[in-house]
Amino acid sequence: MAVDLSPEGRRRALQAGFAVVREERLAALDMTTTVLAPPRRLSLGRAVERLRDLDPEGSYAFNHVHAPAGALAEAGPAAAPVSAPQGGRGRMGLIDTGVDASHPAVAEARIVQRGFAGPARPASHGTAVASLMVGRSGGFSGAAPGAELYAADVYGGSTTGGSATALVQALAWMVENEAPVVNVSLVGPRNAVVEAAVRRAAGRGMLIVAAVGNDGPSAPPLYPAAYADVVGVTAVNGRGRVLPEAGRGPQVDFAAPGADMAAAGPGRGYVNVRGSSFAAPLVAGLLSERLSRPDRNGAEAAVAGVARTATDAGAPGRDPVYGVGIVATDRRVEPRTVGARGRLSR
Repeated sequence: MAVDLSPEGRRRALQAGFAVVREERLAALDMTTTVLAPPRRLSLGRAVERLRDLDPEGSYAFNHVHAPAGALAEAGPAAAPVSAPQGGRGRMGLIDTGVDASHPAVAEARIVQRGFAGPARPASHGTAVASLMVGRSGGFSGAAPGAELYAADVYGGSTTGGSATALVQALAWMVENEAPVVNVSLVGPRNAVVEAAVRRAAGRGMLIVAAVGNDGPSAPPLYPAAYADVVGVTAVNGRGRVLPEAGRGPQVDFAAPGADMAAAGPGRGYVNVRGSSFAAPLVAGLLSERLSRPDRNGAEAAVAGVARTATDAGAPGRDPVYGVGIVATDRRVEPRTVGARGRLSR
């Protein structure tokens, strides 16, 4: 795929046997994405190298797939997504799987969904993350109950979903709808097209929060959390200890509860969650309380404000394990208080 493919770059690619599969103008991000198919018998790796040789000034990348940073065991098909208008406080965005908006934890929230890999299809991961953002039911509460949630499904129920193009399209939709804070509990490799979209969305005042991933402390940085314009979040357990499987490095900005806590589960109940996927939405909720509309200066102030509430952990000051410290401990719901059952699959 290419970002803002120039006429000369297009001409050279077509002459070399590449074909344009699809092209989309994303006005909200002021960018155009072009998906190219390579000539027969040319591997994808060599195809990208060939495009860069043909057009050194262009920006080319694989159409990478991004995976949820934590996974839940799936139940049967969930109910179709619905919107249930309710007065709330602010607006947030979620890029993930689809959300089961009929789940009791989020049934009273206003959730607007759109699919970017086919029709939006509810799944456990997105529903759990959404509940931690805007949920409220009985003894359960998310980080920002009552907020309006724009949920972008980049999977469409497919295990091969989560493409870079879907992620970029979802970011453009968030900009169009003026979501000031967007949570992305997905991980993947560095991608020039996604990075460009993140940079342009951030330039328009959007705060993007992402999970650092669960591939272990020695794993390389995962994206989008490791992009310069993204707030990276790691997870701690109920005792405030970082999870041993959590990613580490300069991409860690905050630590938040991501284990020994409940979230919406398959069906109508709750599940025990574990992973950075479930810490990031709590930080997104805190930030949304300080940022009511997209604003670059306001975004920086919101991050600084949340940082001032952090409890230092690990080495004194900022460190690669906890970032500036632990936040949102008061937003963790004890599993036993809501009768949570079941656990993560990993």
